[in-house]
Amino acid sequence: MASVLLLSSLAGKAQTAVELMASGEACDLKFQPGDALKFYLPAEKMDPDNVDILLHIARQYRHLMQDATKPEEKIRLGYISKDYAERAVKLAPNDSEAHLSVAISNAKMTPMLGNKQKLEASRQVKAEVDKAIALDPSKDLAWHILGCWHQRLADVGFFTRAMAKVAYGGVPPATNDDALKCFQTAIKLNPNRLIHYIELGRTYAQMGQTKEARRYIEKGLSMPEVGKDDAETKRRGRETMGKL
Repeated sequence: MASVLLLSSLAGKAQTAVELMASGEACDLKFQPGDALKFYLPAEKMDPDNVDILLHIARQYRHLMQDATKPEEKIRLGYISKDYAERAVKLAPNDSEAHLSVAISNAKMTPMLGNKQKLEASRQVKAEVDKAIALDPSKDLAWHILGCWHQRLADVGFFTRAMAKVAYGGVPPATNDDALKCFQTAIKLNPNRLIHYIELGRTYAQMGQTKEARRYIEKGLSMPEVGKDDAETKRRGRETMGKL
């Protein structure tokens, strides 16, 4: 109760969008999306065409999506995140971070969607992350998302691909080798993110290369958790290790 009153008091004192953003970022750094939105949303009302504000809000809804327990709530929050990210793209079509935000929002929803929606979301992930990389190839998270896209699509069986082609026009080509290259690039750009190592290891596991899979997953599991997705990525890593 005291923290809520404090946040309300701070929001009341903040008179500009810049001040509200600064207060929101303090919550954002602590992975407190609900509290961060208490500042970011009023800032958006003051400056609705501010791309940075829109992207910060999109990220908070992705964090809330991750914390939600019901699939329908996760999807609802995912679409809100996507909407904010797409608004940012319309305002700044040459902003790499905006395209990446759309790709991430789609990627997080894809596993929970129906087949037709899943295919469309997958196509959007590929299109948006390609744009993000073309605009700024130094973004390790963009390479990570592209790696995950290749990894997941490469695991789609022949029968599923054939059915998708008949019903929805097919799925884009993807390979494990391309996934490896993307994760390796992500590691070169930022060797301090455990998610890159674990997903690289999981790709090797998918290819049947057990030794390399263990090497990279163990590396990722040994690293400290600093990102919102780190705990869930470690869980997937341990699950994969248990199957090797």
